Amino acid sequence: MTDDIILETRGLTKHYGGLHALSDADFTLIKGEHVAIMGDNGAGKSTFVRAITGVERPTRGEIVFDGRPVTFASPIEAREAGIEAVFQNLALADALDVPANLFLGRELIRFNLGPFSILDKRAMREATMAALEKTAVKIPSLSNTIRNMSGGQRQCVAIARTAAFRSKMVIMDEPTAALGVQETAQVENIIRTLKSQGESLILISHNMRQVFDLVDRIVVFRRGRIVANLRKEETDGQDVVAHITGAKTGAGYEGAP
Repeated sequence: MTDDIILETRGLTKHYGGLHALSDADFTLIKGEHVAIMGDNGAGKSTFVRAITGVERPTRGEIVFDGRPVTFASPIEAREAGIEAVFQNLALADALDVPANLFLGRELIRFNLGPFSILDKRAMREATMAALEKTAVKIPSLSNTIRNMSGGQRQCVAIARTAAFRSKMVIMDEPTAALGVQETAQVENIIRTLKSQGESLILISHNMRQVFDLVDRIVVFRRGRIVANLRKEETDGQDVVAHITGAKTGAGYEGAP
């Protein structure tokens, strides 16, 4: 079973002075599994993700990723280890085209001449096309700058970036919150494609319909703690809401899938 686990946290805790934003979070993600994290604003979801992606250092607890204990000092370290995250702000450069955004901070160099190095634009373009194909993302033109794209296209570029660097796990934070119906459907189809390819994924979402359509398991946070760990086929929306609001506590949570 251990070999099948891509991510495990043990007692993960984050305090900001007297504020306990996250307390003793025990979480497990199996390779190829898609898990949703749900909860009200301030429930601890974002703190948990920031802790496992190196944005912030936990106060205490252990993170085991791909079979080894890790302590990420930055998101770059987490990314190099194989964790790709798509946050709500997307972190895209509006003035750059698609390949430049996919390789932002990880540009391929053709000739290394210090400050006058020459980028390998052809290789980056080919790798971009491969990433778009892998995620089934459709972009009309790779030369379009990000500022000329719709919200859905921007989101798709950010998701495709996760496929360009052989990620072992993808985290998506409310990937369709600001999108229309058609663009939401496109992003959800991309998530299904990642599932069919065996990609491990954590989805943070408030969209109950989306969660039940896309994931295998639902983990509920409330007041900084994990209060429920539910198999999708063994629960329903009303049950999940009861855990989120505190009307139902403890049941369904055993700390492991």
